[in-house]
Amino acid sequence: MAQSSTRATFSKMRFTGSLLALGIALASAIPLQDSPRQRLLDGKPLPSKYRTRNVSATNPYTPSYRDPYDTAVDSVGEGLDPLPFRNGKGATVLGPWNKDRSRQDPDLVRPPSTDHGNLPSLRWSFADSHIRIEEGGWTRQTTVRELPTSVELAGVNMRLEKGVIRELHWHKEAEWGYVLEGNVRVTALDYEGGNFIDDLEKGDLWYFPSGIPHSLQGLGENGTEFLLIFDDGSFSEESTFLLTDWLAHTPKSVIAKNFHLAPEIFAHLPEKEKYIFQGSQPGSIDQERPEGSNVKKSKYQFTHKMLAQDPKITSGGQVRITDSKNFPVSKTVAAAHLIIEPGALREMHWHPNADEWSFFISGRARVTVFAAEGNARTFNYLPGDVGIVPRNMGHFVENIGDEPLVMLEIFRADEFRDISLFQWLGETPQRQVADTLFSDDEAARQKFLDAINNPKRDEVSKGPEAQ
Repeated sequence: MAQSSTRATFSKMRFTGSLLALGIALASAIPLQDSPRQRLLDGKPLPSKYRTRNVSATNPYTPSYRDPYDTAVDSVGEGLDPLPFRNGKGATVLGPWNKDRSRQDPDLVRPPSTDHGNLPSLRWSFADSHIRIEEGGWTRQTTVRELPTSVELAGVNMRLEKGVIRELHWHKEAEWGYVLEGNVRVTALDYEGGNFIDDLEKGDLWYFPSGIPHSLQGLGENGTEFLLIFDDGSFSEESTFLLTDWLAHTPKSVIAKNFHLAPEIFAHLPEKEKYIFQGSQPGSIDQERPEGSNVKKSKYQFTHKMLAQDPKITSGGQVRITDSKNFPVSKTVAAAHLIIEPGALREMHWHPNADEWSFFISGRARVTVFAAEGNARTFNYLPGDVGIVPRNMGHFVENIGDEPLVMLEIFRADEFRDISLFQWLGETPQRQVADTLFSDDEAARQKFLDAINNPKRDEVSKGPEAQ
């Protein structure tokens, strides 16, 4: 009786299992209307919960990404690794590849479709310049040797700690300086024998004409760091005329006669140049200013407070210009200080009187340079980078990052000059402009003419948002 009952139980279990298996089979044979499989069969996209991240839809460095407008990409800010893909063309990289450098130069890895032809390099980073290390300071330079297109100007980046002196010296070239950080004391003697002393802070300038002897000393707890510009691209810091170097190569009998002293007074002069060295802490300017009946103050103002100037406020930033009009002693160097807000554009323009030597202080930028004959090339810039734009070549500067772009435009010229594309077209007979650009598009023609009508300069433009 027990065995019969057990067999019946097992039979029911087998029957129930068979029904369950049949149900599962039927269920698997009938697609659910919103299942991943059915959505794919229906040509519908998968919900995000069923798929991995679709990088092709947002990553411009993939074969399927399309952008007919060549929109800027901030590969540094977005943490992207640029690859040479553009609108369906290109391929991966199989050989050696420096990802960090590629991320810094995304428009070299994947140039805009508008780039064409051959242009020499117009970019250099001070990070690639050799650093000369001295007592309490260092210096590095960007000249025509580092950047062959830097033919009109050369730049030097120098650091002096508290009390450290860039020794008394002079140059064949004129020197223009901009304080990047900290405080510095400058001294000089003009052509008429007048002495000059001033203390400077971040954003201040100095200019010493060719042959004017001068010195620099770091002040405050952190000393100073500054950018120097010389009005000859072939300049070298090694060619500076240094006081200690000259005396080390002059007979002491001659030095004695020159200073009306016995030769033994000069027995322990430095045997070689000191260049950059730790000095004693300076007192105030009034305490240190030379005195005497034969001493006079210079009538020239060799310094200028650039950042203290009232800026021109534009729709996308700020512009300050310093040249011989407001800094009369600066006869061979003119400059502009620009703040370009995220997404804003230093408008399309060119400079008719000098090459532009750009120095990028903060932010991330892309610049396309148009060189005529169908030649154009795009470069990217980060803090500490130098850019060159040869005179009369059209260009723009676009802030592609998420912070303000701060830069200097520097020129070997007595006056700052630029010509605006926007203003030029707005002040040209509108029929000529329309016939040139929009002969086959009447709707676009009128919108463009309305936009450039009665043009107002907007050196740093926010774009359509500014309208």
